Amino acid sequence: MLAWYDAHGRDLPWRAKGGIGADPYRVWLSEIMLQQTTVAAVVPRFRAFLARWPTLPALAAADAREVLAAWAGLGYYARARNMIACARLLVAAHGGCFPDTEDALARLPGIGRYSAAAIAAIAFGRPAVVVDGNVARVMARAFAIAAPLKAAKALVRDHAARLTPMARPGDYAQAVMDLGAMVCTPKAPDCPACPWRRDCAAHQLGRVADLPLTAPRTVRRQRRGVVFWLEAGDAVLLRRRPPVGLLGGMLALPSSDWAEGQDAARAMAAAPVAAPWRLLPGHVRHVFTHFELELAVARAVLAERPLLEGEWTATARVLDAGLPTVFAKAARHALDAI
Repeated sequence: MLAWYDAHGRDLPWRAKGGIGADPYRVWLSEIMLQQTTVAAVVPRFRAFLARWPTLPALAAADAREVLAAWAGLGYYARARNMIACARLLVAAHGGCFPDTEDALARLPGIGRYSAAAIAAIAFGRPAVVVDGNVARVMARAFAIAAPLKAAKALVRDHAARLTPMARPGDYAQAVMDLGAMVCTPKAPDCPACPWRRDCAAHQLGRVADLPLTAPRTVRRQRRGVVFWLEAGDAVLLRRRPPVGLLGGMLALPSSDWAEGQDAARAMAAAPVAAPWRLLPGHVRHVFTHFELELAVARAVLAERPLLEGEWTATARVLDAGLPTVFAKAARHALDAI
């Protein structure tokens, strides 16, 4: 597997191949960004982030609002808030250095058991058991695990633990990740290119296409709300969301609550000011992890800027304000209708 990785592993900006220890800051930053986000989406954002905050102390000293704005579009914004808290804690209490064990890493803000294992293995050469979605799929096929991955989590981890080597454990972890991402893919796996094909139980049984088994999909709940596009002169009103909760601390358009069964007439009561509001044609739709959201966009135009909570942003620059994706969609919807 390591020979295959040395020849075929992905060239990613946070990696140091060939058994050389990677920079813990880069590894940590990449692992936080990669939670629930694809490698393709992360690579350019990682490079931009690193160019702006190249070291842990630089990130710890950054304005949290600027970090959140730079994070916009990556989603799961609690990751960014925890990342800032982690950087500041490491600088204040750990001399600006990451601890090098899984247990110590897992006690830091925003670092769960998977991320702690990945950082310990990749940055510090610890023989930690690293199991992401790609690794789980490889294990399920290699050992013909005939159960959905969620139900077989402990068994998958046991198999992965037995295979984790003492030598170059970080490279090995990344090798199996790459195998899952490039060869042992969910659909149309390239078995002839797999270095484990001769020992793969699913391959021997002719069940590669069947495994891993998939659990029944859960139906996401539907929520509705209204976003308010308030113009005054050449500016639009933006507000920062409460620090705790969904999209916490992010700059956004004013909005009603998002609730099941919510109708536009009731949601209009949350308008930031009494004004001649007009609902724009169409809706904005966005999918969160646990629910789907449908938003109406209400627009009002005032001659002067009233004194309101929030900040006025030039209309021409509102899409550059670091809005979360759902609010960027709403802003585009409003701009297209103007």
